[in-house]
Amino acid sequence: MPAVGKENEGYVPEILVFSTNNVSDPGIDLAGGAHLPYSPAVKVISVPCSSGIRPQWVLYAIEKGFDGVFVAADGTDCAYRQDCVARTGKIVGEAQELLANHGHAPQRLKMAAICSVCAEQFTGYMKKFAEELQKLGPSRKGSL
Repeated sequence: MPAVGKENEGYVPEILVFSTNNVSDPGIDLAGGAHLPYSPAVKVISVPCSSGIRPQWVLYAIEKGFDGVFVAADGTDCAYRQDCVARTGKIVGEAQELLANHGHAPQRLKMAAICSVCAEQFTGYMKKFAEELQKLGPSRKGSL
């Protein structure tokens, strides 16, 4: 995998965020409403519960051109499942294994609990994740 160098100068990683309707969406919306800086290359898809994400969706996103996937998890605030944290953690682990089995760095997937008032934390995660992805370099684009 390419290291950060001249070939990666100007490279802005594209990040897909799976966000939850009731918990992390309001925090991400708050970041936008407060004009907190984060990359316009961050795209957000809302889902009802982070434990409903499928590992195959993560692989698909990476293979279709996203450089990284971030799961903005419900954490203990999930309205749908009491064991959401454990389920989401298991799904993320399976997705990282699936990425590795298809020749992608498992570090292209990250997860953190984002609450409805976690705007600054979200932008911090996006900045740090983008820096990590920049070190990895671009993912393979459109290999499906």
